[in-house]
Amino acid sequence: MRHLLTTLLLLALSSLSGLLARSLGLPLPFMIGPLILTGIIATALPERLPEGYKFPPGLRIVFISVIGLMIGAQVTAELLAAAPRLMLSFAALTLFTVTAHAFNYTVFRRIGGYDRATAFYAATPGGLYESIALGEEAGADMARLMLQQFLRIIVVVTVLPLGLQIWLGQPVGSSGGMTLARHAVPWSDLPWIVLAGGAGYLLGRVLRLPAGQLTGPLALAAILSVSGLYPLDIPQWLVNVAQIVIGSALGMRFTGISRRLILRGTRLALMSVGGMLLLAAFFAEILHVAVGEPFDVMLISFAPGGVTEMALIALSLQANPALVTLHHIWRILITVVGLGLSARWLRRHL
Repeated sequence: MRHLLTTLLLLALSSLSGLLARSLGLPLPFMIGPLILTGIIATALPERLPEGYKFPPGLRIVFISVIGLMIGAQVTAELLAAAPRLMLSFAALTLFTVTAHAFNYTVFRRIGGYDRATAFYAATPGGLYESIALGEEAGADMARLMLQQFLRIIVVVTVLPLGLQIWLGQPVGSSGGMTLARHAVPWSDLPWIVLAGGAGYLLGRVLRLPAGQLTGPLALAAILSVSGLYPLDIPQWLVNVAQIVIGSALGMRFTGISRRLILRGTRLALMSVGGMLLLAAFFAEILHVAVGEPFDVMLISFAPGGVTEMALIALSLQANPALVTLHHIWRILITVVGLGLSARWLRRHL
């Protein structure tokens, strides 16, 4: 009961922090506000939490599915027809993934002083859970590995929209009041949304899709949209709730990690993410010239954040979230396949 009450209190405080972040004009306010709040609680006030408390992982999965449905609903026949011309950007993304991994390994190994296994698995520019699982098998330092992987996502989610906001000179995306979600969605649609989210989640598990809790619902919503069987409309209030839950879950990941370790990891994460964003900008400019895609869309497509979080940024910035998500799924596939193929060799040599 204490754990349930704690979760409810955290969500209530996170909702208030989201409203505060929106009033301050921050991008992605309903995710960044809760993330900052719960991160402070997890690191500065862990004794206030019940013994053994963890934010319910199932709750986060439910609302990741909501985001997946919303993204999938944006998939159209016109978008699918454009896929063949994206082969060049997929090839560039493959090169980016390999180069970024090598760069990050150098940062964590040479500057951070991490052992080889920790540096290698902390350096992956995608495949969060796969990197953590394989790193544990390889004997990596799990506190540092998890810290760097989550900081990668958090720094990208925070820095990228702020940078674009400064560059454009005006509020962008959600902080500018823009959304792809629908405000006037009847309550009678909610059971269908829940059913589609559950079916999509099962689809992702059965097919073993990467980030299946997101991509399964995304795929199902895309099928419904392209076929015209039942295009889904996701209400704005549900999108806001999803961001609050996701931000709260990310912040609580820092429970039990010392502030000194977080500060050191943050410095390394800023170096790592800074280098990767520069590399992403390089590829984005090349593809902007080569295939005519907008620079900011390509930058978001290459930026090394988690699928869910980067899809939210794409949504916030009014880029095509389905197009961006296709690129991030490819990045994760390349990372996970590479880790799977090298796992045995790495266990012998790291």
